[in-house]
Amino acid sequence: MSILAIDTATQVSSVAVASAEKLAAELTMQARLTHSETLMPHIAQVLQMASVKKEELTGIAVSIGPGSFTGLRIGLAAAKAMAYALQKPLVGVSTLAALAGHFPVPGVRIVTLLDAQKGNAYYEHFSWEQGQLVSKQAAAVGKVTEIVTACGDLAMPVILTGDIVAKKVRDKMTLPTNVQVAPAQQLMPRAANVAQLGLQRLARGEADNVMDLEPRYIRRSEAEVLWEQRHPEAKACNN
Repeated sequence: MSILAIDTATQVSSVAVASAEKLAAELTMQARLTHSETLMPHIAQVLQMASVKKEELTGIAVSIGPGSFTGLRIGLAAAKAMAYALQKPLVGVSTLAALAGHFPVPGVRIVTLLDAQKGNAYYEHFSWEQGQLVSKQAAAVGKVTEIVTACGDLAMPVILTGDIVAKKVRDKMTLPTNVQVAPAQQLMPRAANVAQLGLQRLARGEADNVMDLEPRYIRRSEAEVLWEQRHPEAKACNN
């Protein structure tokens, strides 16, 4: 059972073809090109690398955020279009959970952080329990400095991963003694992790509605906030 997995939640473009038995092919890159320029060529390339025709896919998994508003919309639009056209099941996967898939180690708290701009991060705490990834709190938005400091209060080793860790934490903050930063190659999302979580959902008989599945933004975009500030009368009408 091979599925196509897509992650465009950050500046990284990652596409994979995988089954429960193996990762057949993966293309992950961070370049100056936009997702709208690279995603479809990457999908065609990874299918060719895996020697899998799109009609042979048994499902499509896509990272639904949180993350870049534009990137999430591009990835989800492509996944929806393919799922609808090919009549394949579609499953959405948390970007924060997919990041935690880098470290399937019990007894460790994995804190995944993604850039939410202005010194903030989308974040969530995870642990691996009996071979399953378990969320220890709901995803939220907070100040990076406050998130990292709070990790020092946990009575266990903590691993930080995610794009903003490289920008705001690594070599920039003094970390609590129980906290460490993931290696550079494990700070970015990978479609291989999206694929594994998607395969688990499909194996449980789960699938999302192609028409209803939406990105998991957690907060409103900066454009929406600025528009409301400039048009307070519209906000009042909506209340």
